[in-house]
Amino acid sequence: MKKKALIFGVTGQDGSYLAELLIKKRYVVHGVKRRSSSINTGRIDHIYQDPHIKNRNFILHYGDITDSLSVTRLINQIKPDEIYNLAAQSHVQVSFESPEYTANADALGALRILEAIRFNNLEKKTKFYQAGTSELYGLNEKTPQNENSHFHPASPYGVAKLYAHWITINYREAYKIFASNGILFNHESPRRGETFVTQKIVQAMCKIKMKKQKILYLGNLYSKRDWGHAKDFVKAMWLILQQKKPNDFVISTGKQTTVKNFVNLVASHLKMKLKWKGKGIKEKAIDENGKVIVACDKAYYRPLEVNSLLGDSKKARRALGWKPQVKINELVSDMVNMEFKRNSY
Repeated sequence: MKKKALIFGVTGQDGSYLAELLIKKRYVVHGVKRRSSSINTGRIDHIYQDPHIKNRNFILHYGDITDSLSVTRLINQIKPDEIYNLAAQSHVQVSFESPEYTANADALGALRILEAIRFNNLEKKTKFYQAGTSELYGLNEKTPQNENSHFHPASPYGVAKLYAHWITINYREAYKIFASNGILFNHESPRRGETFVTQKIVQAMCKIKMKKQKILYLGNLYSKRDWGHAKDFVKAMWLILQQKKPNDFVISTGKQTTVKNFVNLVASHLKMKLKWKGKGIKEKAIDENGKVIVACDKAYYRPLEVNSLLGDSKKARRALGWKPQVKINELVSDMVNMEFKRNSY
C-alpha cells in the first residue's frame, strides 16, 4: 500500500515542491485548494491528473483551513499517513492589515487539523507537520537562533504562527500525536509569490534591464535574512516526519544576506552595474547611465522592523542528516533565469 499524504496549502511555493517530492517517493498525494473565481493552480498544473484517470497519485480537493467542517471531513475521508500544514496567510506586511484573518488561518488552522486527527481517532496513524517560521524569533536579535532561542514575534503573522507552534507541542504531549514543528528560515524559488521581496526584486530588475520598468521601490535595505531554496527545505519537512519520535527542528542555511546585497546579486547576474548613494530612507542605487533605479519608500517599512534573522540548524543536520544544497548565488540564478523564461522580455 502506498503512503497517503495530505497537503494543506498545496498550491503555494512549498506545497508544489513538496507534492513533487512525495510523488517521486511513491506517495499518493492529496492536496487542498481553496475555491477561487480565478485559477490558482499554476504551480501544480504540471502534476495535475484528471479525475477520470484510475490509480491517480495526485488528487485535488476543495477545502479551506478556516473551515472546521471541511478540514474534519477531508481528514476523515482520506485518513492520511502524513499531514503537512503549509496553508497560511504568509505575508508579514499583510498580517498587519488583516490580523484577524491571519490569526484565523495561521493559528486556528493548525488547531483545526490537530482536533480533526483526534476527533477521527487517528492519533496512532497520522503524523502531522506544522510549518513554522523564523518570524517566531522576531525582535530577538541574539544570533544565530536555534530551537532553544527566545521567541519574540514582531507581527500578527509571527504571533499567529507562535500559537500554531505551541498548540502542536501541546497536542503532541497531551494526546501523543506524532506532531512536529519545522521552524523554517526564509526560503525562496522561482515559484515565490511576486509580492515577496526576493521575487519583487527579481521581477523589477529584469524589467528595468529590458527597459520595461524605471524604478524599484523597497523598504529597509539592511534587513538581514537567512535565504535558502524551497526545494531544499521541503526535503527537511519530509525527513522530520520520518523520524522515530516527533520533534521540532530549525531549518536554515546558516548564512545571512541583506536586502541590499540581494539586489546587488540580482544586478550582477543581469550584468548591471550599480552605485549606491545616500543614507537611510534617501539611499538609492544608480545605474551606469546615471539613472536612479532603486529607491526606498516608507510605505514598505513595517510597524515593527525585524532587522536580523539567522538560523542554527545543527540539530537538523545531525538528527535528520539534512543540509542545504543550493547556495544563494545559485538561487538568484534560478529565479532570474526562470523570470526570463516565463516572460518574453
